[in-house]
Amino acid sequence: MGATTTIGAMPDLMERLRLEADGCYSWSNGPGDVYGEHTHAYEKILYCVSGSITFTLPDREIRLAPGDRLVLAPGTVHGAVVGPEGCVCIEGRGRNMAPR
Repeated sequence: MGATTTIGAMPDLMERLRLEADGCYSWSNGPGDVYGEHTHAYEKILYCVSGSITFTLPDREIRLAPGDRLVLAPGTVHGAVVGPEGCVCIEGRGRNMAPR
């Protein structure tokens, strides 16, 4: 389902992501923005760069702060709520699951 890891150094997050994922990009949202439940056909690898965001899964919530990493297996149902300061995240498709 979902797994988190915290990485300490901020400047190299995109470099780290590019080592394990394809199609990497950054995005941001304002405080309180909500993503409804959805799935992806690929493994989603995401790092929180700044602010916070809470991912909602059917069986739990996963709060990400700066430096935290989240991996969602293909087909994992999830939504999200952005924290009070907004958030900036980077994400990509896990290399083993990326369409070629």
